[in-house]
Amino acid sequence: MPATQTYKFLPREALLTFEEITKVAELFVGFGVRKLRVTGGEPLLRKDLDVLLKKLVHVAGDADIALTTNGFFLKDQAQRLRDAGLKRVTVSLDSLQPELFATMSGRQASVETVLQGIRAAQDAGLGVKVNMVVQRGLNDADIVPMAEFFRDRKVTLRFIEFMDVGNVNQWERKTVFGKQEILDRLSSHLAFYALEPNHPGETASRYQYSDNSGEFGIIASVTEPFCGDCSRIRLSASGTLYTCLFAQKGHDLKALLRGEEGLERTKTLIKEIWGKRTDRYSENRAAASVRQPEKVEMFHIGG
Repeated sequence: MPATQTYKFLPREALLTFEEITKVAELFVGFGVRKLRVTGGEPLLRKDLDVLLKKLVHVAGDADIALTTNGFFLKDQAQRLRDAGLKRVTVSLDSLQPELFATMSGRQASVETVLQGIRAAQDAGLGVKVNMVVQRGLNDADIVPMAEFFRDRKVTLRFIEFMDVGNVNQWERKTVFGKQEILDRLSSHLAFYALEPNHPGETASRYQYSDNSGEFGIIASVTEPFCGDCSRIRLSASGTLYTCLFAQKGHDLKALLRGEEGLERTKTLIKEIWGKRTDRYSENRAAASVRQPEKVEMFHIGG
């Protein structure tokens, strides 16, 4: 959420309750979903988030539950999240340089605050990954320092190609520092080899350091789109279902959840939405003559 813009926040009644979120999650687990991710915006801003996590753990069965955060409030909440049943957390951090990090985050944010959150998460027994969005000419010089820093701390780092999510991040194709360029930069300093995917549709290409000190990943949705294997669907805090990170519009589940037909109609609609989806934005990006207008902002639906 760029600090230069003014935002109108939703009233509480416009947000899904924890019970409503849990009901939708239970439907998806029933459909066979095996990974639930709490993301944002910034999920740690939601009061009593650990209460929601406990509910999700209860309905998840053998589904994996993870959380993505900017890390600003992680230090104070890490143990509570772990006690609620959370197993893994992903923290967004684009640079270890304080001034550059503040510039990229759009606010006067502190690198040390985020690092303290990461340490607290590790101390609490949470698995930790770090996401770094790489932009050419801005933070690509930090690729190797970031890799070495987090390898030494047993944290998996994932490099993410800069994507044109939303409408306000001033994306240009020339600012994309691609997967092969990232690998070339790393290979001049570190030895590693490619790993096989953990499962079909895995978004990150994974690599193991040759000294077995850990691994890193690259999410290359610009240079190597994976739309055809995508198995992700997103539910916003206000109850809108999106089938693509680059969607222009979504589907209102909140009205159904609060209506007379309730869960059964919601269940039917979800099946219809998933069965009819045709999202191919990343694959079609290069061929598009006009940039897609007014995509949903990432702070509404997370990564």
